[in-house]
Amino acid sequence: MSHEAQVHPNGKHYEIATLAGGCFWCLEAVYQELRGVERVVSGYAGGPVANPTYEQVCSGRTGHAEVVQVTFDPAVVSYREMLDVFFAIHDPTTLNRQGNDIGTQYRSAIFYLTPEQKAIAEAALEDVEKNRIWNRPLVTTLEPLDVFYPAEAYHQRYFERNPSQPYCMAIVAPKVAKFRVKYMERLKK
Repeated sequence: MSHEAQVHPNGKHYEIATLAGGCFWCLEAVYQELRGVERVVSGYAGGPVANPTYEQVCSGRTGHAEVVQVTFDPAVVSYREMLDVFFAIHDPTTLNRQGNDIGTQYRSAIFYLTPEQKAIAEAALEDVEKNRIWNRPLVTTLEPLDVFYPAEAYHQRYFERNPSQPYCMAIVAPKVAKFRVKYMERLKK
């Protein structure tokens, strides 16, 4: 899939956001429910190793982060709104860590595709810092997206398929619940 905006066979214009905020299962579960989102794919980005496996990425030695690549309709939800959700659903102040998940693969990062996305992300980062949304300084990196590698099939729609799995119950479900309360009017019907 090209990094630029996409035109779907249904004639709609779509854009892509690639975001890292800890375990990709959490981000995927939230973005699946956001109105305007067409597709969410869990995967890996930001490292030099070609076609990494989950086990390789989890080792922390590939340089990749667990990411979600979100295809969305900018007529329904803007890139900036995608970033606002991103900053609300993970802690962008913990370096290479989200909860008990530790390592560079769990870093907070925005992988931009275009100069416009980079500028929007820079403004979002500045606004989050200026408005003191978090009590500590942000550590979210802004990185150009070179290559996105989809994760293995068993990672896709993980929370939806495994809601009773202990990690999902303890970590993913509370993030989804928080998102649903904060963004109730933005949920898919």
